[in-house]
Amino acid sequence: MLLWTWGGTVYYFLEVIWKLLREEPERISWTMLVVAVILCVPVERCGAELPWSCPLWLQALACAALVTAVELAAGLILNVWLCLGVWDYSHLPGNLWGQICPQFSALWWGLCLVFIPVFDWLRWTVEGGSMPVYTMKISALVE
Repeated sequence: MLLWTWGGTVYYFLEVIWKLLREEPERISWTMLVVAVILCVPVERCGAELPWSCPLWLQALACAALVTAVELAAGLILNVWLCLGVWDYSHLPGNLWGQICPQFSALWWGLCLVFIPVFDWLRWTVEGGSMPVYTMKISALVE
């Protein structure tokens, strides 16, 4: 839970900085901290449960898909049902109900590429065990 809380807090502050830079402070919501902590669960678990032979880019792709699914569910609840207006992707091409879009799924993939190793190294530092080792080659899956 410590990793999820830490990761969610870091992401939340990145979100706050992003919205301030875009001059959208009215879109900053405490609900994003809760969503960010929830989103860190699949990211941390993918890094913990997938074998080292699974390429990091593929781990990040699986995490990005999970993050996008959670974002859709959270967006439907927060933005559509509760009308909080925390985010709106309706102006972006390929969006689904203004809640998810390919551009942000790609961003989640990039963030997962960073967060998975960070979570793995933090876990290893505290718990010990096998040191994190990564591959980027898909051929490692069949070896």
